[in-house]
Amino acid sequence: MNRYARGALQDQRQLVRLVAVLYSGKWYRYLSNELDAERLPTAYLVALYWQRWRIEDAYAIVKRLLGLAYFWCGAQNAVEMQVWATWLLYAVLVDLTDAVAEALNQPFAAISIEMVYRSLYFFTQAHHRGETNNVVAYLAANAKLLGIVKRKRKTARPSPLEIIPPLLTSSCHP
Repeated sequence: MNRYARGALQDQRQLVRLVAVLYSGKWYRYLSNELDAERLPTAYLVALYWQRWRIEDAYAIVKRLLGLAYFWCGAQNAVEMQVWATWLLYAVLVDLTDAVAEALNQPFAAISIEMVYRSLYFFTQAHHRGETNNVVAYLAANAKLLGIVKRKRKTARPSPLEIIPPLLTSSCHP
């Protein structure tokens, strides 16, 4: 490699910050292009990385559960309408899941978005029979039967998000 090529490669290098955190006896390492620890403290960095999985989970639900993996039509307008409609449905589903979690006095993460969605069929059947008009109350009352609350894992341990949020929401670090 000639000197010019080496110099061009050096100009394109990205500086990163490596943060290592020992949590429950295991080391976790995170890379960030924010080099200033004052602007992005370690607690924030860890919380942001743990939240990234929620984005992946959202895409999985939208593609698999709500059917965005396949398009009904190839026209640009039809694709845009399908994408918007699917994401709107997802937003409503998240709000409904949050309302069910609140009714059950559970954290949002303890409620299965997929099972809330699948349980809407049973709500509509009960509604047609005249048994209920309130979807949140119905889902909360039948949460165990419908499998809405996620089962606890055998090796349940708190995630860093359960420890860090007070740090993220303190008034001295807005």
